[in-house]
Amino acid sequence: MKNLMPKARNLILAALGTALLAGGATTAQAAQSSPTQAASTQAKPTIVLLHGAFADGSTWSEVTGRLQHDGYTVVAPAVPLRGIAADTSYLSGVLATIPGPKVLVGHSYGGALVSELADTADVKSLVYVAAFIPQAGETLGALNSQFPGSELGPQLVPISYPGGLDLGIKPENSRAVFAADLPVRQANVFVAAERPIAASAFDEPVAETAPATLPKYAVIPTGDHAIAPAAERFMAKRAHATITEIPGASHLVALSQPAAVTTVIERAAR
Repeated sequence: MKNLMPKARNLILAALGTALLAGGATTAQAAQSSPTQAASTQAKPTIVLLHGAFADGSTWSEVTGRLQHDGYTVVAPAVPLRGIAADTSYLSGVLATIPGPKVLVGHSYGGALVSELADTADVKSLVYVAAFIPQAGETLGALNSQFPGSELGPQLVPISYPGGLDLGIKPENSRAVFAADLPVRQANVFVAAERPIAASAFDEPVAETAPATLPKYAVIPTGDHAIAPAAERFMAKRAHATITEIPGASHLVALSQPAAVTTVIERAAR
């Protein structure tokens, strides 16, 4: 028995050494995988969310939180609402500060800006949410009046000031046009913060058509009363966008159906 004890001890020590070496290899592998995982996280594109007319970045609040939870960097800049050329110029500067790949997402009027900005460096895909997808030379006003279903025109209110003319929305009818499927309290918060837009924005010809080579996705809320759903379908099909329709959703679909909108954006990001 005494002769066996040293042999047993040696066997145990050998086994422990093997285990420690294996543990060291596992640790080394983990150390090597960490940079890869970090690179994978960094490889996710930044999601740039552009709001529409009469709105601000808060229209993306529910979507923003979901995207951030899923590991995306999100930028939702304030659009000046001074017209397509002026807003595009400003947003070009914003995009220049964002490194790496980007997915551009436009709501409503923001869709026209997405198309204008599509050839910016590192833009990988485009998403249009209840949005205009115009082609070069078209105006948003003409596109929206081409199809029945929009109730926006009669609700516009001129706001004149020295040197210019803006358009606002009659607050008493804004919920019906923009947010019919939102709770009254939430819709009223949106109405209280509505921002006027330069009247010329709807008559200003778009300068660029989004490149045919970029993947495009369109979310069409069938209960939209601001942009006619028929107009949205026409523009999305013409642009060869992958279409997702959300039955009964309002123009503010990013607030009323944020999970569905987020799913489309993340599909575009992948």
